[in-house]
Amino acid sequence: MLPLALAGLAAAAAPAAARDYGQQGTVWAITEPDLLAQIHARLAALEASGETKKLNERLKQRTIARVNRPSPVAGLVRAEAPRSWLFDPTITVAENITDDKGRVVIAAGTRVNPLDSVPLRQALVFLDGDDPEQLAWATRTYASTKAKFILVAGAPLELMKARQRRFWFDQEGKLVRRFGIRAVPAVVEQQGRQLQVREHALPPKRDGRP
Repeated sequence: MLPLALAGLAAAAAPAAARDYGQQGTVWAITEPDLLAQIHARLAALEASGETKKLNERLKQRTIARVNRPSPVAGLVRAEAPRSWLFDPTITVAENITDDKGRVVIAAGTRVNPLDSVPLRQALVFLDGDDPEQLAWATRTYASTKAKFILVAGAPLELMKARQRRFWFDQEGKLVRRFGIRAVPAVVEQQGRQLQVREHALPPKRDGRP
């Protein structure tokens, strides 16, 4: 039996003979155009026609327009009735906060009130910059203070030039949503370890609309 087994192993180890089966199907040349070459040609054509310059100018003008007049915060109305509430800014830390050496500074689960370390020293005044009555009320009420005027609509740069004071803009309404503000003008001020939020109702507009 042993010689037969050795013979079998020898046969298995012997190299197999290669056979040429010939061409089994049609082989086509690659004719798909190079994508980068197409992009380059398209850009070159746009540059030659002056279209690139026009596109850049339109982008520039749109960017300037957005800076001068950002998109107004959706969903806000002019306050018709006064509303007031307290807002607690305390947060619960989700995971350990460490320093540059890996030492835990604030442990996960700790409740932190930002006002304990960074008090709100200025009132935050939210208003519609396109409403002259809201602007008049805000500048009159906070004429002698360093309150921050935060627009939810309007042109902040234009108002800065006209009023000679700084205006901010609540981009995408992140602050008003955070504080739960639904109507303007509204004012946020610190009261102890909480924030007092007030929506102020102004007299009806002179044209009779609220």
